[in-house]
Parts: sequence; structure tokens; C-alpha cells
Amino acid sequence: MEGSDSKPRWRRVLIKLSGEAFAGEQGVGLDPEAIDYLAREVISVHQLGVQTAVVVGGGNIVRGASIAMTGIEHATADYMGMLATVINALALQAAIERHGVDTRVQSAIAMQAVAEPFIRRRAIRHLEKGRIVILAAGTGNPFFTTDTAASLRAVELNADALLKATNVDGVYDRDPRKHPNAIKYDTLSFEEALQRQLRVMDLTAFTLCMERTMELVVFNIWEPGNLRRIVQGEPIGTLIRHEHNS
Repeated sequence: MEGSDSKPRWRRVLIKLSGEAFAGEQGVGLDPEAIDYLAREVISVHQLGVQTAVVVGGGNIVRGASIAMTGIEHATADYMGMLATVINALALQAAIERHGVDTRVQSAIAMQAVAEPFIRRRAIRHLEKGRIVILAAGTGNPFFTTDTAASLRAVELNADALLKATNVDGVYDRDPRKHPNAIKYDTLSFEEALQRQLRVMDLTAFTLCMERTMELVVFNIWEPGNLRRIVQGEPIGTLIRHEHNS
């Protein structure tokens, strides 16, 4: 595509953004500057001609697991968390469309006034027409994380890669914030990540990726340009893939 430094590595990607990213440095709620930054990073991938879907978390507003500890039934707490992701999806949609890029929000929980229902074939059609598709409300089911939702949607939409945005620059053998001598992995196989019990994603999410030929990249979203560079094939973050692909 004109203006890009190299041919994109993938044709279609799914980006997972945590709810906490929407809060920026304040930790909770919505930070307009952080949301605009995320919007511009997502748009930078779309501008390469790559079909771009996004799954958003909701932890900046409601954390289902934490609320369950207050005595609210776990399933109810999870539904509250799913509704929080819709707020983030609408905020991201507004930010992206301010930059002139067409989007669609699809929700796994029906709410026709604010979002389309998630319909796999319709989502694929939007991607093919060059729209960014923002996927909200997790899987629509309690007891599943938004990481699992991201893996499931990536598989359903035939994405070539799942790009998991975090606030660390990849996967380490130990928590780098607690252990200064922690070692970062540049590449891993799914099998190695399981054997070493590395907490890349929850097990359900990880297994969904592992059973496909999809590649998974864990990276730091707060390094400007990282997303675009990853899609152009630069070795940023940690790349996890099947052994026979390496």
C-alpha cells in the first residue's frame, strides 16, 4: 500500500485492548487523551490496508471478578463487566471516527440502540469494506474473560494474528516489575509457554489460539508506533506461534 515502508505481514488482525488502557494513568474511568492515542494507534494499522478488528475490555469501569467478591453473584458481576466494555467500545468508536475512519461496534449482548449485534458474516463484510470493527460485551457469556473473547473472535473472523496490547514489552519468565533480572522471550511456541506456565492469557483464551495456526503477539501499546511496526513485520514484543511455523 502506498506510504507504507513494507508489505504488511498479515491481511487481517484482531487487536485486544484492555479496559485499563482506556483509563490512562488515572487507573479508572475514561481518559480522553489515552483513548485518542489508542484510536490513532489502531488507525495506523488500518492505514496499511490491513483489515482491523478490536476487542475491548472493561476493567477501567467494572471488574467482574472483583465485584463477585462483594457478594454479587459471579454471573451477574460478569454481565456488569460485559456492559462496561460497551462503554469503552463507544468511546473508541467516537475517537476513531473523529479521525475520519469508518467503524462499526458489534455487541455480543443485544442492544440495538447503540450497537449492532455480533453477526460473524456481517463483521467479516465490514472488515472487507475497510471498516474497523469494534467488538464489545465479551463472548456474551459469564465466566469467560475478554482475553477469551478476543481469541474466540479472532478465530471466528479468520484473523491471521491476535495482537494483545499490554503495558509491558512482551512475555517474561517472571514479572519484570518485581524481578529486575527477569528474562524476556522474543519468540515462543505455544507448547513452550504452556510448559513454562507463563501467564500470557488465561488458559481458555490461550488454548483457542493454540488450536489454530494463528500467531499471537504480546507487546507494549504505550510505545508509539509499536502496533504499526509489528504489522509491518518488525520483531517487537513476544511472538508466540506453533513450533512448525518457527
